[in-house]
Parts: sequence; C-alpha cells; structure tokens
Amino acid sequence: MEPIHTVVVIDGQGGSLGKSLVEAIKKRFEQVYVLAIGTNSLAASAMLRSGADGIATGENPVVVASRNADLIIGPLGIITADALHGEITPTMAVAVAQSKAHKILLPISKCNVSIVGRQDLSLTEMIELALSEIAAFLDNQPAG
Repeated sequence: MEPIHTVVVIDGQGGSLGKSLVEAIKKRFEQVYVLAIGTNSLAASAMLRSGADGIATGENPVVVASRNADLIIGPLGIITADALHGEITPTMAVAVAQSKAHKILLPISKCNVSIVGRQDLSLTEMIELALSEIAAFLDNQPAG
C-alpha cells in the first residue's frame, strides 16, 4: 500500500522515545510515511534503526516538516523552547506549535511543564495510547 499520510516523529537526547514510537507506528500502520527528526544525530540514528522511512537532524528539518506533516508526534517538550536540556530551540517550538498538523504529545517530564490531571503511565502505556490516537486520526482523514 502506498503511504498516504506523513507522520513526523521528533525526539532528542538519545532518541529512545522516538525509537519506540517509530517501531510501534511502522508495525501497526502501513499507510503512513514516517519521517523521524532528531534534534541531534544520535536521536536520528536511533529512529532510523527502528524503521523510519526517512530521517533528518536539526532545526531546519523540524521547521520544514512541520509545514508538510499530517501528524506530529513527540514528547511534550517539542512545543516548549529550550526543552530537552536545551535541544528544542525557540524556532523549533514555534514551528511545531503553529503547524496545522494534528499533534500527539507525550508528557515526558524533561521540559519543566506539568500536566495537571495526567495519569502516571509507563512509556509502553503512553505509546499504546498514542497508537490509539493515531488510529482515530487516520480513520477520520480522507485518503490521498
């Protein structure tokens, strides 16, 4: 099946969250093209090894991909300037936040933002919830 939606996975640091997301998305959804963007080369490499269709690294790929994505997935910090120990630049945060793409953000606590009312879930549980959200998004989108 030809990919009909572009899913952008953004992660930083060692890329472990992004790696797990890419792996799970590729396993469950055939109809998506997964572009993995690392804020550093280590994160990008981890996501490539997990099956991403394409990778990029740095600020400008985040800006460009945010314009064209159907769906953006990553830690909550991707919309917070200076999050992930400073790896998210203000330009990246604005590009993601202003993107018309649907966003699925996982509340990983490395950005000094607390989400009131959130459950204390394991990474595996958060990824499962993210996959359910992706499925709901894809079910409500026209093909092509």
